[in-house]
Amino acid sequence: MYTWADAAATTSSTGMQGYLITYGPLVLMFVVLYFLLIRPQQKRQRTRNQMLRNLKKGDKVVTIGGLHGSIMEITDDIIVLRVNDATKMTFDRSAINTVTAVGEEKK
Repeated sequence: MYTWADAAATTSSTGMQGYLITYGPLVLMFVVLYFLLIRPQQKRQRTRNQMLRNLKKGDKVVTIGGLHGSIMEITDDIIVLRVNDATKMTFDRSAINTVTAVGEEKK
């Protein structure tokens, strides 16, 4: 004979499988997106921040706008670049895109 206890046990086990079938692909998609998109972006951000922290006087850099120059002065958030012998330009530190040549800091 089929009792209420049997019905409850059948419903709870079927209900749990239903949740796994319903939410399993959603969790799997989030895990895949994390490893394909979020994690690599965090790694690129860490390497960029490391590059910006290691800037020093004399480094030859390229700005985000494509301007080439060498660092004359540097503070926490401002960088003065020498573009040619007579021109100095001030940029935010975050405007530096790449370091092309590492210079020696003169003391």
